[in-house]
Amino acid sequence: MSPRIMHASFPALRLRRTRVAEWSRRLHRETVLTPANLIWPLFIAEGEGVEEPIASLPGVSRWSVDGIVARAKEARDLGIPCVALFPNTPSALRTADGREALNPDNLMCRAIRAIKQAVPEVGILTDVALDPYTAHGHDGLVDDAGYVLNDATVEVLVGQSLNQAAAGADIIAPSDMMDGRIGTIRDALEAAGHINVQIMAYAAKYASAFYGPFRDAVGSRGLLKGDKKTYQMDHANADEALREVAMDLAEGADSVMVKPGLPYLDIIRQVKDAFGVPVFAYQVSGEYAMIEAAAAAGAGDRDALVLETLTAFRRAGCSGVLTYHAVHAARLLGA
Repeated sequence: MSPRIMHASFPALRLRRTRVAEWSRRLHRETVLTPANLIWPLFIAEGEGVEEPIASLPGVSRWSVDGIVARAKEARDLGIPCVALFPNTPSALRTADGREALNPDNLMCRAIRAIKQAVPEVGILTDVALDPYTAHGHDGLVDDAGYVLNDATVEVLVGQSLNQAAAGADIIAPSDMMDGRIGTIRDALEAAGHINVQIMAYAAKYASAFYGPFRDAVGSRGLLKGDKKTYQMDHANADEALREVAMDLAEGADSVMVKPGLPYLDIIRQVKDAFGVPVFAYQVSGEYAMIEAAAAAGAGDRDALVLETLTAFRRAGCSGVLTYHAVHAARLLGA
């Protein structure tokens, strides 16, 4: 049995002593946030020289491929190691089977190749799911009753993953929540020689009310029939998240993600404690929009809100965070 630790009592121990001076607060800080802990999500649009502000995400735009390359250079210069890409597929290319996801010249693949040519030192994370490509807005193929088909969808996700890996993606991030897709994608990547392409599994992705502005950004709002509760997780469940993570790790995921972020800090901590693997969080569009709304209303200081929330992810156990505030935070941290 370990000896009982006897703690000094007041006034011998004053916990405020180490908080008096800024240098001391920095010296005793338990959690460190740097630009290296940030991933910047970017939205891709068709055209050239295009910037399309997203009304529900103030300060965030869709960019044509040339603009995406400029953003990747900005990330590099600020010390942000990775960008995450999401396409706004033109409506004419959205079909029931999401076949545009398999097009080697789609928006996603063109952006990947352009970044790799111009800024090869920046990592590229690519979303694997069919909702940016389907006419019905679901993450997979649906039957006549509107139910998302698991195994048939996985087959398409494999093709989508190989398409992105061939274009130069560094991290494949399946966000669809189909059962068994991680192992099937891993086997396909290995067979195709993409042995160093990472998989970051959206392992615990909840059917959340915080995704609304994202659907505006990728053009899927209004397309969705019903909801995604038959494949994304119930927000009341925690033990189920651990089962999802265990499955994805067993199938070959290199890292896992919890999504959304702040409402699920408890899940992040449980995953980190249970598995000891790299855990990431997505500070999703609704979370970003709330911070921006609070700052605009004078209800909080934007800089302080951004750094405090991102530090909370790190404190909970995250290796990194996908956040639309990545550039703002990196500038604050570099000041």
